[in-house]
Amino acid sequence: MLLAQDDLSEMERLNARVSALEKTAEKLSKLKVTGFIQAQYQYAQWGADGYNFRLQNRLNSVESANNQGYGRFGLRRGRIKFTYEDGLMQAVYQPNLTQSGISIKDVYFAIKDPVFGTNQLKIGIFDRPFGHEIAYSSATNESNERSRIIQTLFPDESDMGFMVTLQPPKSSPLNILKMEGGLFAGNGVSPQISSRMDFIGRLSMTLPLEQGVVFGLGASGYFGGVLQNDESVYIMKDGFFQLREAPTKDNIIQYAKRQYIGVDAQLRMTTSLGSTNIRAEYITGEHPFPGGTNAKLTALRTGPVYMRQLSGGYVVFEQNVGHTPFTFVAKYDWLDPNTEIAGNDIAKAPSNNAQVKTGSGDIARWTTGFGLVWHIHPSTRLTAYYDIVKTETTENLKDVRNESTGIITVYGYENRRKENVFTLRLQYRF
Repeated sequence: MLLAQDDLSEMERLNARVSALEKTAEKLSKLKVTGFIQAQYQYAQWGADGYNFRLQNRLNSVESANNQGYGRFGLRRGRIKFTYEDGLMQAVYQPNLTQSGISIKDVYFAIKDPVFGTNQLKIGIFDRPFGHEIAYSSATNESNERSRIIQTLFPDESDMGFMVTLQPPKSSPLNILKMEGGLFAGNGVSPQISSRMDFIGRLSMTLPLEQGVVFGLGASGYFGGVLQNDESVYIMKDGFFQLREAPTKDNIIQYAKRQYIGVDAQLRMTTSLGSTNIRAEYITGEHPFPGGTNAKLTALRTGPVYMRQLSGGYVVFEQNVGHTPFTFVAKYDWLDPNTEIAGNDIAKAPSNNAQVKTGSGDIARWTTGFGLVWHIHPSTRLTAYYDIVKTETTENLKDVRNESTGIITVYGYENRRKENVFTLRLQYRF
């Protein structure tokens, strides 16, 4: 009798351990860990900037003295993504680890609606709902980098805020439509610097057609402002920056307009030649660049505000080469940071003291890129990509040379700058 009781007690303990293991396994089954690593070598011409050439530091003293091209090896991205899903709740944490340190890509949680499961509230740091390229995965993107206008207006792709996604249920014929919109801090993953938030929204349609053809279309809007920390606000007039009004303290802690409108389209189809993917996007708007530059908005600005009308976009063509593991990619993108001035009018000397001349921040650039992707394995690919960058020229921004050595110390724009970049990138995904 005592033996039977001991056996029963042992069974109870075993059942308790099994139950605990089952609960642990159930929790772990809700956690998904994915990621990718991009190791690359880049060789750039001496004038390359930080848009296509992303491996810092740039020129060292020897390379600078000889005005040579230069190569760098490094990790472009090292992402690990933790996704925990529990019913209607989802939490995501995605850091980025490279030789430059650790940064945050995404940290957010999302709540789905309990009825249709297609509507969602998202809070935290995540991709801005503007256009198509921002949310297009860096692990899937076949081109070297996102387009110049996306990198300039939306650095790091992510921003801090909250967003609502509305989409009809899957059973509805209107499920092809999706609306996303929310309020964001406006300066990327950096801490919020003012109480005002920017609105970003996108309306998109994804329409599956016959024979494996999928067509997508979207329209986006960004309506926000940048906190002013100076009395002076300049606007373009007659080819120069001129004060919008007399400097006044009332301009301080006001908000300079930051407003963009964008349209995007996608076409994906499969033929006897293989899979074809075409993507395009166009953006125009008004942006408060600081004077003389087109620096990204990631921190509190100082100095006068210089309002510019801008435009830019991209077109990408991707073609799988039949049934081979190779994909050919070609991309054209451009950014004109000041559509109200061009060529030799840039940096022209003003005719009176009321005018301020433009500068290198008003130079337009056009980039033609092409490459070949070898899908070595479902988790591994090798990309060889070359960017050809064309810069706008003006005779008013000339090279500055050291009188004693003859070495160029400041590169100008009287001739096309040498900014081409070659990238060889190996990516492993898990």
